[in-house]
Amino acid sequence: MAQTYLTTEELSARIKYDPRTIRERLKDSVLLEGVHYIRPFGGRKILYLWERIESDMRVRSDDDELAIPMANGGICHG
Repeated sequence: MAQTYLTTEELSARIKYDPRTIRERLKDSVLLEGVHYIRPFGGRKILYLWERIESDMRVRSDDDELAIPMANGGICHG
């Protein structure tokens, strides 16, 4: 399956979040390295995986129950 790789600025334009919010808040609490983004060739640059982010946004927005995101990408229903 082909992946769409986005820079922080490109992701920002798609999800209507400020690039700084993505870098400072989302990357550390919602987006997981290896799942939602990668660092190609072990460098500093971050590329976001659009299909995975879009899929997770839809799943979590459809969930009406109380859900706590877990570090491994799962959800704790509490």
